[in-house]
Amino acid sequence: MLDLTQDVRALTAAIVDIESVSGAERALADEVERALVALPHLKIDRSGETVVARTSLGRGERVLIAGHLDTVPVHGNLPSRVEGDLLHGCGTSDMKAGVAVALRLAATVPAPNRDVTYVFYDCEEVEAERNGLTRVARDHAGWLAADFAVLMEPTDGVIEGGCQGTLRAEILVTGKRAHSARSWFGVNAIHGIEPVLARLNAYEARQPVVDGLRYHEGLNAVGVRGGVAGNVIPDSCVVVVNYRFAPDLTVDEAQAHVQEVFDGFEVSFTDGAPGARPGLTHPVAAAFTAAVGGEPRAKLGWTDVSRFSALGVPAVNYGPGDPNLAHQQGEYVSLTKIVEGERAMRDWLTK
Repeated sequence: MLDLTQDVRALTAAIVDIESVSGAERALADEVERALVALPHLKIDRSGETVVARTSLGRGERVLIAGHLDTVPVHGNLPSRVEGDLLHGCGTSDMKAGVAVALRLAATVPAPNRDVTYVFYDCEEVEAERNGLTRVARDHAGWLAADFAVLMEPTDGVIEGGCQGTLRAEILVTGKRAHSARSWFGVNAIHGIEPVLARLNAYEARQPVVDGLRYHEGLNAVGVRGGVAGNVIPDSCVVVVNYRFAPDLTVDEAQAHVQEVFDGFEVSFTDGAPGARPGLTHPVAAAFTAAVGGEPRAKLGWTDVSRFSALGVPAVNYGPGDPNLAHQQGEYVSLTKIVEGERAMRDWLTK
């Protein structure tokens, strides 16, 4: 059984050593539930491998602290090990250090100055329809009701407001099929993608300021699909592009922009997810910023704060892990950062 009273650094190591690759989080979810059920000040609910714990103190505000239990596949990086100030192992940075901080707070702050909902969820690292937050929002939306949320994603101990939106599009270039020995009878669609690549190379990405934070967009080719056989001039080729857009745009507006960039080509969209505005002007967020300190920055990437934003809950990313180490075989987290993160969050909930 997880001991939530132990030092947060040791608790992080214990959580890391319970393997929880996406889709196989049950062992860890069971341990989390078992540890939280023992705490009389919390009400516990569970959906699949997502565990939700809530205080009910009648405070004027409710905040939500969330962390995902799953990791990418293990790659020879378990069990965990300590070298100096660094804890190495799968999921240390993304994001079991953040989960450990949240569990410590749940156990050791029985009477916070705001009511708190703690959410430990499954399948964040895989497709959206499997995400535990997606399921809970659909089946138990009331569990996620809050005035403000903190997602314990790795941010290296810096508040990262909101997140970028993302979409993928396929740009189709057509030609005419022919035998490669008589190529002049055809039109090579692969050769025809040059104008698409030229537009991408010439593209100047926006850097808008949204609610005081500067975002940096990006429009890039991430794949090319074409070819029929080794002796055939291809009659079609697709360039797959990914657009990371600032949260001042909706998905529809982002799609319209991509259509404009590739005017004259057939464009189809394969997926898309909205971004989230920083929400740092909310009084609860301002109090969080004051407790944590430092200068908030924009989140360059998509995270589950977008899901909270869609529910009308302003949210930020904040965790002790380093996002640049996420998913690496050599992933690690600074033990000092974990301690500092717990202290900052405790100050926010108790002072």
